[in-house]
Formats: sequence, structure tokens, C-alpha cells
Amino acid sequence: MPLDSKTGVDTAVYHGIFIAMNYLNRHIEERVLRVFNSFKIVLLTGARQVGKSTLLQHIFPKMKSVVFDPVQDLYNARRDPDQFLDTFGTPLLLDEVQYAPELLPAIKRRVDRSDARGQYLLTGSQNLAVLRDVSESLAGRVGVLRLDGLTPAEKSGLGASPCWVESYLNDPEAFIKDIRHLTAAATDCPLPRYLWRGQLPGLTEFDDQDIPSYWSSYVQTYVERDIRRMANLADIGQFGRFLRFCGAVTGQEVVQAKLGRELGVNPKTARAWLDLLIWSYQWIDLPPYCANTIKKLSGRPKGHVTDTGLGCYLNNIPSPESLLNSPLFGPLFESWGIGWLARQSQRLRLAPATYHWRTHNGSEVDAVLDFNGRPHPIEFKAGSNLSGYDARGIRAFMKTYPRSAPGIVVYGGKEFYMVADQVAAIPWNAL
Repeated sequence: MPLDSKTGVDTAVYHGIFIAMNYLNRHIEERVLRVFNSFKIVLLTGARQVGKSTLLQHIFPKMKSVVFDPVQDLYNARRDPDQFLDTFGTPLLLDEVQYAPELLPAIKRRVDRSDARGQYLLTGSQNLAVLRDVSESLAGRVGVLRLDGLTPAEKSGLGASPCWVESYLNDPEAFIKDIRHLTAAATDCPLPRYLWRGQLPGLTEFDDQDIPSYWSSYVQTYVERDIRRMANLADIGQFGRFLRFCGAVTGQEVVQAKLGRELGVNPKTARAWLDLLIWSYQWIDLPPYCANTIKKLSGRPKGHVTDTGLGCYLNNIPSPESLLNSPLFGPLFESWGIGWLARQSQRLRLAPATYHWRTHNGSEVDAVLDFNGRPHPIEFKAGSNLSGYDARGIRAFMKTYPRSAPGIVVYGGKEFYMVADQVAAIPWNAL
């Protein structure tokens, strides 16, 4: 088995492709290390191509690594898991472990015989397959983290920098009094172009003219390979049309009957297909925020694509300029914002619960972070200029919930300022 003398990586498996020449630091690196030093096993999940293997190879450059294939039984791991684990020893990185579930009981037996932390690192890009098997086999022994695409700070090489979200959650009143001292990540990528290209790390090497081809290949591989293996679908083409329809309704409340009716399938099937998108990290279902004091709340979740580049491709938006002129510019920015909050929450020792808020009379807030017994309202506005009118949803929320924290409007501009009483405006690339 040929190993790279400097990294310890199995070059027969990786061929060097995961040792990034221009590595961009990720927000959750410190969190990964903490979990690695606390648990016997670490599972890093996330969509395909978000950089899971690259991240772990960067943090643990000399750790032996094996990436599994859905067809080939590499090193007889599925046929003889104990011999496989005896051969490779620990610590060991097992990439795309959902393709070798037979390893999990054998791993459980081994870690139960040792108190050592950080014995195995696992990655997986199919939530259903990975978490179901892990929960059955490794409960109480594994720390689970999720990785998503690049944030503006990560793309600018500032992935290790602090983020304003933690300060806001811990002391929101003090935070908004001092917002003018915040800084933003330097970027030569305007907001429409950043959203249109998407956030996957591999896209940094592509020219704009090649972005649609990248996403075309991504969707084809995702639908043809991942979805076929996750579910026994009679018509994979119909699921592809379902995926496109979901892209068109990103940032909207999810009505299963409507999703199914558009494609001629029943609501139960539509729900099952939506779950496939969630389990493969392509979709976020954001539940509604509700409390006993409010009875006229919508009970429907709000749906978001996890990568805006995928959303643009699914909606046939051919360029950043076209996105700027599209009615989906605002909803896609909102979807990006929900994903961005999830990325920042991964850095925290205790992540807030995230909801959306909408009443039947039309008042709404894009994100409500429930933390330390208080709701924290956040809105996302794609425009570069704001007025007090843009804070109306947050003001309605704060009136309904007097214990609410001061609100934040994340927007497409560059300045930090108070857009209304107790509502701060913060640029989309703020640190």
C-alpha cells in the first residue's frame, strides 16, 4: 500500500487530489479538533463536494485515509471488516463510510475496548444512510459535525476569524451598540456573482463561463448516483423535475400538496422526495417559530436550497447580471443567509435553534434564533440600501414578543448602521 512519505495518505486511493495546494481555512476547524479530542469517533457529514476530505486531510495530514466506492469493495472492507481494521490501525480516516456500513459494528467493538479519543474519523454525504447506521452502531461514541460550502470569510482566507453571530447571541444589547467597530471580509466578488457561482470549494478554480457545466455535471451525478442509491425510484427523470421545482420555490413556505400537484404525484410521495433532498444535504426545512401567546401563526416550514449556485442553475439563470434582474434574487439571498447561519452555528459549543416566523396577516421574519431563552430575529435583504421599512418584520416580531433581542438585517450593502430603533444593518460579508 503506497503512502505519501509526508502526509501518510494512501496515494493509491487518493492520487493526491485531496491535498489542496491553495487550502482555504474553514470555520469549524477548531470545533473539529475539540470533538476529535473528546470523542472516540468523529463523523463529518455534508453534501458532496463541500470539502469534507480536504478539511480533515488538512487538519490531520499524516493520518492514513481510505475513500470507499459504492461498487468496489476496497481492501475487502465490506467482506472482512476486522481484517481491514487490523491492517490499517488507528487513527484512521474513512471517507464516504455509507458505502461500507459493515465496518461500523467492527469499529464499535474496537472502540469499546479502548478509552483513547480520536480513533476514527468518518465522512458521509448521505444523511439517511450514514446517520441511521451510525445511530444504531455507534451511539454515545461519536461526535457528529456538518460541513457546508464556503462563506465569504472562508473564501477570503479568513475562516479562522471570529464571527459576529456569537457576540450577538451572547449579549445582543451590547452588540448593537458597537456595530460600527465590526469589519467586513475583503472580496472582489460582488454579491450577485457570489450567489450565482455557488459556494462549493471546487468552484474557485472555474471561470464564470464554465459554472453552468459544473452544476450540470453535479446535478446529473447527484440524481443518477446518490438518489438512485438512497431510494428505489421508478422514474428518476420525474425526481429531476421535482428538484427543479424545489429550486424555483426556495425561500417559500413548503406546501406538500402543491409540490406534488405540480408534478402529478401525491403529497406523501412529495414529502418522501423532499426528505431525500434533506438527507442528501441539498435542502433545508426551516420550521415555524411559535409560542403560546400567538395563535395565528402559519404552521408550515420554509424551504431553502443549501447552495445558491445550485438554485441559480435549477432556475436557468445564466449569469450574475441575470440574477440581479431576477425575482429570485431576494429569495436566493435569504436561502444563502439561512445556510450561512447554520455554518456559523456549527462553530458554537451550543447552537441555537433556528426558525422562521410568519403570521396570517403577512408579518414575517426570515430567521429567529432561539438562544438562552430569548428569540433573536434576523432578516436578509439583498438590496444595497435599506430604510426603516425593511425593518418592519422585525419590529412586528419585537412587538409580539417583548422579550425579543434587538434585531439584525443582513443586507447587500457595505455599511454598519442602525436602520431602525433596536434594529442594526450589517453587510453580508461582515466578520
